[in-house]
Amino acid sequence: MEKEINRRHAYYNEVVKKALQEKFGYKNVMEIPKLDKIVLSLRLGKEKDNAKSFNTAVEELSLIAGQKAVVTTAKKSVANFKLRKGQKIGAKVTLRGEKMYEFFDRLVSIALPRVRDFQGLSTKSFDGRGNYSFGVKEQIIFPEIIYDKIDAVRGFDIIFVTTAKSNEEAYELLKLMGIPFKKSN
Repeated sequence: MEKEINRRHAYYNEVVKKALQEKFGYKNVMEIPKLDKIVLSLRLGKEKDNAKSFNTAVEELSLIAGQKAVVTTAKKSVANFKLRKGQKIGAKVTLRGEKMYEFFDRLVSIALPRVRDFQGLSTKSFDGRGNYSFGVKEQIIFPEIIYDKIDAVRGFDIIFVTTAKSNEEAYELLKLMGIPFKKSN
């Protein structure tokens, strides 16, 4: 039985790879940049002390990602932030393979168009090594979250890790994959 691949994954294989190879002149198909993983991370500042609120936030992140979130803990104590070593401070999810493409598709097709006054994502959030990160201010843009059942509006970070060697290659890859970037002036 053949495994069904996501439409974004199929689009990458059929269209994006060829376009990138033509634009950058890659000699080997293994040089063509691809999406390696997507990391969603959530930091809970004041909510870290409230167990019920913390658990709700972790469950919501798991719902959005479609995969169980891992709770992150403090590596060392910081008195100014009332933080103890080993204390729960957030959660993260790393998506790879088909789950990654499925999340990417939901993000681009459903969630980002639901953002109020959305003008596109900034092109200034590349890290120089082909990775792109941005923050989502409200978790309610995802259809998995039922608005009536949330206790607080929370944001989280999304990081696209690619195999691209430069920002230009990563930008072109993500643009071709469907990420709506702001128009340059």
